[in-house]
Amino acid sequence: MNQQTDDAEALRHREKMAKRKQVQDAEVAAKTVESKGLLMVHTGPGKGKSSAAFGLVLRALGHDWKVGVVQFGKGAWQTGERKALERFPDLVSWHTLGEGFTWETQDRARDVAAAARAWDKAKELMTDPEIKLLVLDELNITLRYEHLPLDEVVATLVARRPDLHVIVTGRNAKPELVAAADLVTEMQATKHHFAAGVKAQAGIEF
Repeated sequence: MNQQTDDAEALRHREKMAKRKQVQDAEVAAKTVESKGLLMVHTGPGKGKSSAAFGLVLRALGHDWKVGVVQFGKGAWQTGERKALERFPDLVSWHTLGEGFTWETQDRARDVAAAARAWDKAKELMTDPEIKLLVLDELNITLRYEHLPLDEVVATLVARRPDLHVIVTGRNAKPELVAAADLVTEMQATKHHFAAGVKAQAGIEF
């Protein structure tokens, strides 16, 4: 391309981006709520729901927020995120209160009891005014198997204090929870190496 063509292309790009900036600026200016505690749901059949939640935890720690984590269903795995976040004992309150997934325990009474303990801890952390972000990991699975009363859980989350952000993870989010949430992200399963016979690996899956 010659200089004249380059200049014309640069001008078209500049004009296009100027229009785009006007649209973007107007959209931002239309937002009036400065701050609001959000109820966020990560669901869907794809991988990465908990990973995305812990990515947000990392961002929160960068702002010196105090964070709470309650894991439902999952047993006492020594995951990479748990090991990493336990290095911030002054900012992270971590509680793994499950006994393994329900297909592992094969004992509904134990699952229900474990879910109740985890939910009690979650409600306790919701009342801590220092905690700004709370992760309820795999709560969706607990609700799917009716280990906790759905109406009570949703009502409690909706009635939380206005400055508290909550992330709920797990497949098959209940429609009632989706309706109550401010943000819902559905992870889709496009391709996964597990289907090709690759086992879960430390640092990638856990």
